[in-house]
Amino acid sequence: MGAGPVGAGSGDEFSYRPVAEINVTPFIDVMLVLLVIFMVATPLMTVGVPVQLPKTAAQKVGQPRQPVVVSVDRDGRVFLRSEEMAPGDVAPRLAAIAGEDPDAVVHVRGDRALSYGRVMEVMGQVSQAGFTRVSLIADGPAAPVRAPDGAP
Repeated sequence: MGAGPVGAGSGDEFSYRPVAEINVTPFIDVMLVLLVIFMVATPLMTVGVPVQLPKTAAQKVGQPRQPVVVSVDRDGRVFLRSEEMAPGDVAPRLAAIAGEDPDAVVHVRGDRALSYGRVMEVMGQVSQAGFTRVSLIADGPAAPVRAPDGAP
């Protein structure tokens, strides 16, 4: 047997063998060009009008303060942050905090099994203490429950 052409074998003079390689060089070239285009274009896409801002002597805005959290548990006990308060100590303690920081935000958390009237009593104490920014805290909406037949 003599030396035949490359790919020769098994009796055929020329056998076809597919090339199982992918040339990724053009793909890499295109990706690098796109990367350079985006790197150059991104700083130019800033939104706004260029202005020369004036200098000021005002103090920097401080970090946002933590809200005062008042919680009422299922039994009607009142907690300031995580400390349980006696019924007569709630208003004076809140008034002392309001005296230190009258712009503080108060979050009132009430157990869902608690009566509406009890939550309103605590909100009244918070208001009498001098707080004007009061929020009620609740869980987010639950996913709607559907009947098995698809009816709402």
